[in-house]
Amino acid sequence: MKHSPVELNDLPDEILMIILKKLNNVQILYSLIGVNKRLNTIVHDPIFTSHLTLMRCFSDDSIDPLPDPILDRFCLQILHEIHHKIQWLNLESSSMKRILLATNYPNLFGLGLYDIEIETALSLVIDIKSSTLLELHICLKRFSDCLYLLDGRFNKLHTLHVDIDTIISSSDLTNNNQEKLHDLKRFSLYCRMPTNTCNTLIEPFLQRMPNLEKLCLNVICDKKTFY
Repeated sequence: MKHSPVELNDLPDEILMIILKKLNNVQILYSLIGVNKRLNTIVHDPIFTSHLTLMRCFSDDSIDPLPDPILDRFCLQILHEIHHKIQWLNLESSSMKRILLATNYPNLFGLGLYDIEIETALSLVIDIKSSTLLELHICLKRFSDCLYLLDGRFNKLHTLHVDIDTIISSSDLTNNNQEKLHDLKRFSLYCRMPTNTCNTLIEPFLQRMPNLEKLCLNVICDKKTFY
């Protein structure tokens, strides 16, 4: 950040908030938390602490972890200080474990997981899955991962967004859980590759959502269009 703490301290709170709102909140927390009492109070505002994207996103849709110095400080200090204010986390695969295990997140209701292996993710979010997690955005490789995700461990979810590489029939889909997802109100599915399983896999999957209010499907079907 270009402004030194001394220069920032010379500004009224209202002007300082206007400036900080235009900046990346992760960089704000990294640069200003603990600098002095006044700045510490300001950057603890929910505007900066409630929704954290702890990864780097690029214009070509690629994702990288945070630089090591930033990640270290978040995991060793910052997350402990603001853990009760965090409502949403966006995480990538290589740093996800460290961040989720750094502290507890009692008020976390939303989670975005990107470029992850489903087994690893589910083993790490077990402590938050039963009570507070209401919304999940996740990027997966296979449709079977999506079925595995909805086996009852996230029974409070009301919103689910899934970005998936491919949907193909396979033996691991024949005996999947058919339990109804009564709490799920909003569901979106984006598949990168065409599929011929719209009627055999996707439609039965949607039938598990009897109370669905909003549906968004971005899927190219090779065969018969389903309704």
